[in-house]
Amino acid sequence: MFPSQNARHSQVAYVTTDMDQALSIWRDEYDVPSFHVFTNDAPGLEASHPYRLKIALANVGGTEIELIEPLDGNAMYSDPLPDDDSFAIRFHHVCMRIEGRLADFEAHLASIDPAKHAVVYTGGMADVMRYAYTDERASLGHYVEHIWFDSKFYEQMSAAIPVYPAC
Repeated sequence: MFPSQNARHSQVAYVTTDMDQALSIWRDEYDVPSFHVFTNDAPGLEASHPYRLKIALANVGGTEIELIEPLDGNAMYSDPLPDDDSFAIRFHHVCMRIEGRLADFEAHLASIDPAKHAVVYTGGMADVMRYAYTDERASLGHYVEHIWFDSKFYEQMSAAIPVYPAC
């Protein structure tokens, strides 16, 4: 699964109870002044289990940092967080971006043994994005996201994400 020809580690993701507070920590303690912030309610987004998230992205040293605030209590994102109203940031997943064509992503997913790496969420948007999460919590302690983007869509999305250090 990991040593796949087209798969590249691209992201480290955290869930949080409060996006504004998480952003201030990344700004003040980790010198990441800004993130691209949005909600995942784009037209055409499809998922095996619908959910709403506030997402923040920044590219730091070539690795994307993703902050996620669950907006609807979806268990996959909210379970690592405290049940009370206290603030928290918790590690959630790493992301493997599958480069190439949609067929490369489909071949990557087909190579995953579901008995060893349960696929717990899947989704996408038209023919420009596909993703799947495998549950690796028993062995690694976290999920792994596998994602593919159409190259033009990825180029557009990447242009909106701040890069540090600035080039």
